[in-house]
Amino acid sequence: MREGPEIITAMQKKEKLAIVLFNLGGPDTLRSVQPFLQNLFNDKAIIALPQPFRVLLAMLISHTRAKSAQKNYALMGGKSPINKESRAQADAVEKVLRGRLKNLHIKSFISMRYWHPMIDKTQQEIEEWGADKTILVPLYPQFSTTTTGTFYRAWEKTKSPKSHTLRLPSYETNEKFIAAHVENILSCWEGAKRPKNIRVLFSAHGLPQKIVDAGDPYQDQIEKTCAAIKKHLPNALQDTRICYQSRVGPMQWIGPQTDGQIVEAGKEGKNLLVVPVAFVSEHVETLVELDIDYAKLAQESGVTHYLRVPTLSLSEKYIDCLADLIETALGREK
Repeated sequence: MREGPEIITAMQKKEKLAIVLFNLGGPDTLRSVQPFLQNLFNDKAIIALPQPFRVLLAMLISHTRAKSAQKNYALMGGKSPINKESRAQADAVEKVLRGRLKNLHIKSFISMRYWHPMIDKTQQEIEEWGADKTILVPLYPQFSTTTTGTFYRAWEKTKSPKSHTLRLPSYETNEKFIAAHVENILSCWEGAKRPKNIRVLFSAHGLPQKIVDAGDPYQDQIEKTCAAIKKHLPNALQDTRICYQSRVGPMQWIGPQTDGQIVEAGKEGKNLLVVPVAFVSEHVETLVELDIDYAKLAQESGVTHYLRVPTLSLSEKYIDCLADLIETALGREK
């Protein structure tokens, strides 16, 4: 008769682990495009100006870019798919870890840097759930001060002093992360019946050169990711280039630029296979910039085959990669 209460007591004593998958975020309506952009450009990790100059410039840029950005989001149904994708990834990681870590109560959350669900809201939900420990999981494989770094700083500003928080490192050369990319690349190429004369473009979001010059490791980590992937590709896919997209403003950005590489490939009579090497979720930079704008540019440049590899999204190997990283981080605490 005493076994029932004892079992309940044991369950109640299980530690509660909150897993937070975080990303940039994106507007959930066309009306939210401008405030989303203002939040983005008002981050000092993005524009390193003191206040009030930064907020004024952010207002100017967001109002200037809002109409063109709204057109892009309209092509995706009037909102960014990044929340839905991130939620699905969080659910998948939670499912894997519940199977592995049966001694813990595990619940997954998502949090976005520049739009809902924002950091303070996620922290409130975690506190209300009563988490004993929280682990932050970047949906950015490569570290940058403008992505993972700014999220961590913002999290620290508003978290409860009682919160026990762990951070995951970057995972740019993690074996399962690399294997997931290789699997997607080969599937895309074979699905197109293995066109010949292929050049692989590893395309990543760009950064201003001054940020890299100041010590940001992002470009170096992108190069390490691409080198690791290339080692596992067949001879037919050994012609590779690293390039960067989404340049904004007149300042110098790291290069070469993806659009320029597409034009060059056309001049050389190359077919293209484009790999979004730094994006793990489909969003405006893949669904519009790569799939629409750059596909059109490829056609105009004379590229016969323009193939775009999907993001890792719910790839089993990628989800396992994240689960492994979480387990490793928990193990280091013991």
